[in-house]
Amino acid sequence: MSPAGASTADPRLSPVGETAAPNGTEEHDPRKWRDLLAPYARPDGRRAALCLATSVAPYVGLSVAIYFALGVSHLLALALAIPASVFLVRTFIVFHDCTHGSFLASRRANEWVGVVTGLMLYAPFVRWRHDHAVHHASSGDLDRRGTGDVRTLTVGEYAALPWRGRLGYRLLRNPLVMFGIGPIVAMIIGPRIVSRGARPRMRRSVIATDIALAVIVIGLCLLIGWADYLLVFGPSALLAGSMGIWLFYVQHQFEDAYWESGETWNYADAALRGSSFLKLAAPLRFCTGNIGYHHVHHLNARIPNYNLQRAHEENAVFQAVPTLTLRDGLRAVTLKLWDEDRARLVTFAEGRRVASR
Repeated sequence: MSPAGASTADPRLSPVGETAAPNGTEEHDPRKWRDLLAPYARPDGRRAALCLATSVAPYVGLSVAIYFALGVSHLLALALAIPASVFLVRTFIVFHDCTHGSFLASRRANEWVGVVTGLMLYAPFVRWRHDHAVHHASSGDLDRRGTGDVRTLTVGEYAALPWRGRLGYRLLRNPLVMFGIGPIVAMIIGPRIVSRGARPRMRRSVIATDIALAVIVIGLCLLIGWADYLLVFGPSALLAGSMGIWLFYVQHQFEDAYWESGETWNYADAALRGSSFLKLAAPLRFCTGNIGYHHVHHLNARIPNYNLQRAHEENAVFQAVPTLTLRDGLRAVTLKLWDEDRARLVTFAEGRRVASR
Protein backbone atom coordinates (compact mmCIF):
# COMPACT_ATOMS: atom_id res chain seq x y z
CA MET A 1 0.00 0.00 0.00
CA SER A 2 1.20 2.99 -0.98
CA PRO A 3 2.58 3.23 -1.96
CA ALA A 4 2.49 11.26 3.34
CA GLY A 5 1.61 16.04 6.53
CA ALA A 6 4.80 17.83 5.76
CA SER A 7 4.77 21.31 4.34
CA THR A 8 6.35 22.44 1.11
CA ALA A 9 7.94 25.68 0.01
CA ASP A 10 6.45 25.62 -3.49
CA PRO A 11 4.99 29.13 -4.06
CA ARG A 12 2.02 27.66 -5.93
CA LEU A 13 0.76 25.95 -2.79
CA SER A 14 -1.33 27.36 0.03
CA PRO A 15 -3.66 25.76 2.57
CA VAL A 16 -6.78 23.91 1.52
CA GLY A 17 -6.68 21.05 3.97
CA GLU A 18 -2.97 20.70 3.28
CA THR A 19 -2.33 22.42 -0.03
CA ALA A 20 -3.96 24.45 -2.75
CA ALA A 21 -2.94 26.26 -5.88
CA PRO A 22 -4.96 29.39 -6.64
CA ASN A 23 -4.67 30.99 -10.03
CA GLY A 24 -6.62 34.11 -9.20
CA THR A 25 -9.97 32.83 -10.43
CA GLU A 26 -12.89 32.18 -8.14
CA GLU A 27 -13.05 28.48 -8.91
CA HIS A 28 -9.43 28.07 -7.80
CA ASP A 29 -9.64 30.40 -4.81
CA PRO A 30 -8.47 28.31 -1.82
CA ARG A 31 -10.81 30.20 0.47
CA LYS A 32 -13.79 28.93 -1.51
CA TRP A 33 -12.82 25.27 -1.06
CA ARG A 34 -11.79 25.79 2.55
CA ASP A 35 -15.15 27.34 3.42
CA LEU A 36 -17.15 24.84 1.37
CA LEU A 37 -15.53 21.78 2.92
CA ALA A 38 -14.88 23.06 6.44
CA PRO A 39 -18.02 21.42 7.91
CA TYR A 40 -16.77 17.98 6.83
CA ALA A 41 -13.21 18.47 8.11
CA ARG A 42 -14.25 18.01 11.74
CA PRO A 43 -13.19 14.76 13.40
CA ASP A 44 -15.86 12.89 15.35
CA GLY A 45 -14.57 10.79 18.23
CA ARG A 46 -17.51 8.40 18.18
CA ARG A 47 -17.24 7.71 14.47
CA ALA A 48 -13.48 7.32 14.78
CA ALA A 49 -14.02 4.76 17.55
CA LEU A 50 -16.47 2.91 15.29
CA CYS A 51 -13.82 2.88 12.54
CA LEU A 52 -11.31 1.34 14.94
CA ALA A 53 -13.91 -1.21 16.04
CA THR A 54 -14.55 -2.19 12.41
CA SER A 55 -10.93 -2.28 11.25
CA VAL A 56 -8.19 -2.85 13.82
CA ALA A 57 -10.27 -4.97 16.23
CA PRO A 58 -11.58 -7.50 13.66
CA TYR A 59 -8.16 -7.73 11.98
CA VAL A 60 -6.53 -8.65 15.30
CA GLY A 61 -9.38 -11.06 16.09
CA LEU A 62 -9.15 -12.76 12.70
CA SER A 63 -5.37 -13.05 12.99
CA VAL A 64 -5.85 -14.94 16.26
CA ALA A 65 -8.52 -17.08 14.58
CA ILE A 66 -6.14 -17.88 11.70
CA TYR A 67 -3.53 -19.10 14.18
CA PHE A 68 -5.97 -21.51 15.80
CA ALA A 69 -7.36 -22.52 12.39
CA LEU A 70 -3.88 -23.72 11.40
CA GLY A 71 -4.38 -26.60 13.81
CA VAL A 72 -7.58 -27.59 12.04
CA SER A 73 -6.96 -26.91 8.35
CA HIS A 74 -4.53 -24.78 6.37
CA LEU A 75 -7.27 -24.19 3.80
CA LEU A 76 -9.51 -22.76 6.54
CA ALA A 77 -6.65 -20.51 7.65
CA LEU A 78 -6.17 -19.25 4.08
CA ALA A 79 -9.93 -18.65 3.74
CA LEU A 80 -9.87 -16.52 6.90
CA ALA A 81 -7.00 -14.51 5.42
CA ILE A 82 -9.42 -13.01 2.90
CA PRO A 83 -11.63 -11.14 5.40
CA ALA A 84 -8.51 -10.38 7.46
CA SER A 85 -7.01 -8.62 4.44
CA VAL A 86 -10.16 -6.51 4.08
CA PHE A 87 -9.90 -5.32 7.67
CA LEU A 88 -6.19 -4.67 7.18
CA VAL A 89 -7.09 -2.39 4.25
CA ARG A 90 -9.52 -0.59 6.57
CA THR A 91 -6.73 -0.36 9.16
CA PHE A 92 -4.59 1.29 6.48
CA ILE A 93 -7.32 3.89 5.93
CA VAL A 94 -7.20 4.71 9.66
CA PHE A 95 -3.41 5.01 9.43
CA HIS A 96 -3.74 7.16 6.31
CA ASP A 97 -6.18 9.54 8.02
CA CYS A 98 -3.85 9.82 11.00
CA THR A 99 -0.99 10.90 8.72
CA HIS A 100 -3.21 13.77 7.58
CA GLY A 101 -4.19 14.59 11.17
CA SER A 102 -7.84 14.11 10.23
CA PHE A 103 -8.91 10.96 12.06
CA LEU A 104 -9.09 12.42 15.57
CA ALA A 105 -9.28 15.96 16.89
CA SER A 106 -6.08 15.65 18.94
CA ARG A 107 -2.79 15.84 17.05
CA ARG A 108 -1.09 13.64 19.64
CA ALA A 109 -3.89 11.06 19.45
CA ASN A 110 -3.54 10.96 15.65
CA GLU A 111 0.17 10.33 16.02
CA TRP A 112 -0.22 7.58 18.61
CA VAL A 113 -2.92 5.77 16.62
CA GLY A 114 -0.88 6.32 13.46
CA VAL A 115 2.28 4.84 14.95
CA VAL A 116 0.44 1.75 16.30
CA THR A 117 -1.48 1.08 13.08
CA GLY A 118 1.71 1.80 11.16
CA LEU A 119 3.43 -1.07 12.97
CA MET A 120 0.57 -3.34 11.90
CA LEU A 121 1.27 -2.22 8.34
CA TYR A 122 5.09 -2.30 8.65
CA ALA A 123 5.08 1.45 7.88
CA PRO A 124 7.18 4.19 9.55
CA PHE A 125 4.59 6.82 10.44
CA VAL A 126 6.65 10.03 10.16
CA ARG A 127 8.41 9.05 6.93
CA TRP A 128 5.18 7.84 5.33
CA ARG A 129 3.39 11.04 6.38
CA HIS A 130 6.09 13.14 4.74
CA ASP A 131 6.15 11.19 1.47
CA HIS A 132 2.37 11.20 1.24
CA ALA A 133 2.24 14.96 1.80
CA VAL A 134 4.62 15.34 -1.13
CA HIS A 135 2.26 13.19 -3.19
CA HIS A 136 -0.66 15.47 -2.35
CA ALA A 137 1.37 18.57 -3.16
CA SER A 138 2.56 17.29 -6.53
CA SER A 139 -0.07 14.86 -7.85
CA GLY A 140 -0.57 15.41 -11.57
CA ASP A 141 2.54 17.64 -11.94
CA LEU A 142 4.83 16.26 -14.64
CA ASP A 143 7.74 18.27 -13.25
CA ARG A 144 7.47 16.78 -9.76
CA ARG A 145 6.92 13.07 -10.29
CA GLY A 146 8.61 10.42 -8.20
CA THR A 147 7.52 10.66 -4.57
CA GLY A 148 4.55 8.65 -3.33
CA ASP A 149 3.17 7.96 -6.79
CA VAL A 150 3.16 5.24 -9.44
CA ARG A 151 6.02 5.87 -11.86
CA THR A 152 4.51 7.25 -15.06
CA LEU A 153 6.44 8.18 -18.20
CA THR A 154 5.28 10.19 -21.17
CA VAL A 155 5.27 8.58 -24.61
CA GLY A 156 8.34 10.62 -25.57
CA GLU A 157 10.26 9.76 -22.41
CA TYR A 158 9.58 6.06 -22.88
CA ALA A 159 10.61 6.14 -26.56
CA ALA A 160 13.89 7.87 -25.64
CA LEU A 161 14.91 5.14 -23.16
CA PRO A 162 17.46 2.46 -24.12
CA TRP A 163 16.01 -1.03 -24.41
CA ARG A 164 17.00 -1.90 -20.84
CA GLY A 165 15.13 1.12 -19.52
CA ARG A 166 12.03 0.25 -21.56
CA LEU A 167 12.18 -3.34 -20.32
CA GLY A 168 12.48 -2.17 -16.71
CA TYR A 169 9.49 0.16 -17.09
CA ARG A 170 7.42 -2.58 -18.71
CA LEU A 171 8.23 -4.94 -15.86
CA LEU A 172 7.37 -2.28 -13.28
CA ARG A 173 3.98 -1.66 -14.92
CA ASN A 174 3.23 -5.35 -15.47
CA PRO A 175 0.19 -6.30 -13.33
CA LEU A 176 1.85 -9.51 -12.11
CA VAL A 177 4.83 -7.52 -10.85
CA MET A 178 2.86 -4.51 -9.62
CA PHE A 179 0.24 -6.46 -7.69
CA GLY A 180 2.28 -9.60 -6.95
CA ILE A 181 5.78 -8.43 -6.03
CA GLY A 182 4.67 -4.83 -5.43
CA PRO A 183 3.17 -5.44 -1.98
CA ILE A 184 6.39 -7.08 -0.76
CA VAL A 185 8.47 -4.14 -1.95
CA ALA A 186 6.00 -1.48 -0.79
CA MET A 187 5.26 -2.96 2.64
CA ILE A 188 8.29 -5.01 3.64
CA ILE A 189 11.42 -3.90 1.77
CA GLY A 190 11.01 -0.23 0.85
CA PRO A 191 9.97 1.12 4.28
CA ARG A 192 13.00 -0.56 5.93
CA ILE A 193 15.49 1.46 3.88
CA VAL A 194 16.77 4.87 4.96
CA SER A 195 17.70 7.04 1.98
CA ARG A 196 21.10 8.69 2.11
CA GLY A 197 19.76 12.23 2.00
CA ALA A 198 16.94 11.67 4.48
CA ARG A 199 16.35 14.29 7.13
CA PRO A 200 17.22 13.23 10.70
CA ARG A 201 13.54 12.99 11.65
CA MET A 202 12.79 10.72 8.69
CA ARG A 203 15.84 8.62 9.49
CA ARG A 204 14.78 8.23 13.12
CA SER A 205 11.26 7.26 12.03
CA VAL A 206 12.54 4.43 9.84
CA ILE A 207 15.12 3.15 12.32
CA ALA A 208 12.72 3.28 15.29
CA THR A 209 10.05 1.44 13.29
CA ASP A 210 12.55 -1.18 12.15
CA ILE A 211 13.68 -1.80 15.73
CA ALA A 212 10.10 -2.01 17.03
CA LEU A 213 9.12 -4.40 14.25
CA ALA A 214 12.18 -6.57 14.90
CA VAL A 215 11.20 -6.87 18.56
CA ILE A 216 7.55 -7.65 17.71
CA VAL A 217 8.30 -10.13 14.93
CA ILE A 218 11.05 -11.96 16.88
CA GLY A 219 8.79 -12.11 19.93
CA LEU A 220 5.90 -13.57 17.93
CA CYS A 221 8.19 -16.04 16.18
CA LEU A 222 9.51 -17.22 19.55
CA LEU A 223 5.93 -17.52 20.78
CA ILE A 224 4.27 -19.30 17.84
CA GLY A 225 7.17 -20.22 15.52
CA TRP A 226 8.36 -18.47 12.37
CA ALA A 227 6.37 -20.74 10.03
CA ASP A 228 3.08 -20.04 11.83
CA TYR A 229 3.94 -16.34 11.96
CA LEU A 230 4.29 -16.27 8.16
CA LEU A 231 1.09 -18.28 7.68
CA VAL A 232 -0.90 -16.07 10.06
CA PHE A 233 0.22 -12.67 8.81
CA GLY A 234 1.71 -13.24 5.36
CA PRO A 235 -1.33 -14.07 3.17
CA SER A 236 -3.55 -11.31 4.58
CA ALA A 237 -0.73 -8.75 4.26
CA LEU A 238 -0.05 -9.71 0.63
CA LEU A 239 -3.75 -9.61 -0.28
CA ALA A 240 -4.24 -6.28 1.48
CA GLY A 241 -1.12 -4.91 -0.19
CA SER A 242 -2.36 -5.92 -3.63
CA MET A 243 -5.75 -4.31 -2.99
CA GLY A 244 -4.07 -1.17 -1.66
CA ILE A 245 -1.79 -0.81 -4.67
CA TRP A 246 -4.72 -1.28 -7.05
CA LEU A 247 -6.77 1.33 -5.19
CA PHE A 248 -3.88 3.77 -5.26
CA TYR A 249 -3.36 3.04 -8.96
CA VAL A 250 -6.92 3.71 -10.11
CA GLN A 251 -7.14 6.89 -8.02
CA HIS A 252 -4.77 8.66 -10.42
CA GLN A 253 -4.21 6.30 -13.37
CA PHE A 254 -7.21 6.49 -15.66
CA GLU A 255 -7.68 7.49 -19.29
CA ASP A 256 -8.62 11.14 -18.84
CA ALA A 257 -6.35 11.78 -15.87
CA TYR A 258 -4.78 15.16 -15.23
CA TRP A 259 -1.10 15.85 -15.88
CA GLU A 260 0.31 19.33 -16.39
CA SER A 261 3.73 20.97 -16.23
CA GLY A 262 5.05 24.07 -14.54
CA GLU A 263 2.79 27.04 -13.97
CA THR A 264 -0.18 25.43 -15.76
CA TRP A 265 -0.52 22.91 -12.90
CA ASN A 266 -2.83 23.80 -10.02
CA TYR A 267 -3.98 21.93 -6.98
CA ALA A 268 -7.74 22.25 -7.47
CA ASP A 269 -7.67 20.84 -11.01
CA ALA A 270 -5.32 18.06 -9.92
CA ALA A 271 -7.84 17.10 -7.22
CA LEU A 272 -11.04 17.45 -9.26
CA ARG A 273 -9.76 16.17 -12.62
CA GLY A 274 -6.78 14.03 -11.65
CA SER A 275 -8.26 12.10 -8.71
CA SER A 276 -11.01 9.66 -9.57
CA PHE A 277 -14.33 8.93 -7.95
CA LEU A 278 -14.33 5.13 -7.81
CA LYS A 279 -18.04 4.41 -7.65
CA LEU A 280 -18.50 1.24 -5.63
CA ALA A 281 -21.42 -0.61 -4.06
CA ALA A 282 -21.92 -0.09 -0.32
CA PRO A 283 -20.13 -3.32 0.76
CA LEU A 284 -17.06 -2.39 -1.30
CA ARG A 285 -17.14 1.17 0.04
CA PHE A 286 -17.01 -0.34 3.51
CA CYS A 287 -14.13 -2.64 2.55
CA THR A 288 -12.11 0.24 1.12
CA GLY A 289 -12.90 2.80 3.82
CA ASN A 290 -14.51 5.29 1.39
CA ILE A 291 -11.14 5.96 -0.25
CA GLY A 292 -12.97 5.81 -3.62
CA TYR A 293 -14.05 9.41 -2.92
CA HIS A 294 -10.49 10.35 -3.72
CA HIS A 295 -11.34 13.63 -5.42
CA VAL A 296 -12.83 14.93 -2.17
CA HIS A 297 -9.85 13.69 -0.21
CA HIS A 298 -7.36 15.43 -2.50
CA LEU A 299 -9.27 18.68 -2.42
CA ASN A 300 -9.21 18.69 1.37
CA ALA A 301 -7.09 16.05 3.09
CA ARG A 302 -8.40 17.11 6.49
CA ILE A 303 -11.71 15.37 5.85
CA PRO A 304 -11.74 12.01 7.67
CA ASN A 305 -12.77 8.94 5.71
CA TYR A 306 -16.13 8.70 7.50
CA ASN A 307 -17.15 12.14 6.15
CA LEU A 308 -16.03 11.75 2.52
CA GLN A 309 -19.27 10.27 1.18
CA ARG A 310 -21.38 13.02 2.76
CA ALA A 311 -19.10 15.73 1.37
CA HIS A 312 -19.41 14.23 -2.12
CA GLU A 313 -23.18 13.82 -2.05
CA GLU A 314 -23.97 17.25 -0.59
CA ASN A 315 -21.94 19.36 -3.04
CA ALA A 316 -22.90 19.68 -6.69
CA VAL A 317 -19.32 20.45 -7.79
CA PHE A 318 -18.41 16.81 -7.20
CA GLN A 319 -21.06 15.42 -9.54
CA ALA A 320 -18.96 16.17 -12.64
CA VAL A 321 -15.67 14.64 -11.51
CA PRO A 322 -14.09 11.66 -13.34
CA THR A 323 -16.13 8.60 -12.31
CA LEU A 324 -14.87 5.05 -12.58
CA THR A 325 -16.84 1.86 -12.08
CA LEU A 326 -15.17 -1.29 -10.81
CA ARG A 327 -14.87 -2.47 -14.41
CA ASP A 328 -13.28 0.84 -15.43
CA GLY A 329 -10.81 0.48 -12.59
CA LEU A 330 -9.79 -2.99 -13.73
CA ARG A 331 -9.46 -1.81 -17.33
CA ALA A 332 -7.28 1.12 -16.25
CA VAL A 333 -4.47 -1.30 -15.41
CA THR A 334 -3.78 -1.56 -19.17
CA LEU A 335 -2.88 2.15 -19.35
CA LYS A 336 0.87 2.74 -19.16
CA LEU A 337 2.03 6.03 -20.74
CA TRP A 338 0.96 9.68 -20.78
CA ASP A 339 0.28 11.04 -24.26
CA GLU A 340 0.99 14.77 -23.88
CA ASP A 341 -0.48 15.65 -27.29
CA ARG A 342 -3.88 14.07 -26.57
CA ALA A 343 -3.73 14.61 -22.80
CA ARG A 344 -4.64 11.05 -21.90
CA LEU A 345 -3.11 7.84 -20.61
CA VAL A 346 -2.57 5.23 -23.30
CA THR A 347 -1.51 1.59 -23.62
CA PHE A 348 1.95 0.58 -24.79
CA ALA A 349 0.50 -0.25 -28.22
CA GLU A 350 -1.11 3.18 -28.54
CA GLY A 351 2.10 4.82 -27.32
CA ARG A 352 4.10 2.98 -29.96
CA ARG A 353 1.76 4.29 -32.69
CA VAL A 354 2.05 7.85 -31.35
CA ALA A 355 5.85 7.66 -31.19
CA SER A 356 6.11 6.36 -34.76
CA ARG A 357 4.30 9.34 -36.27
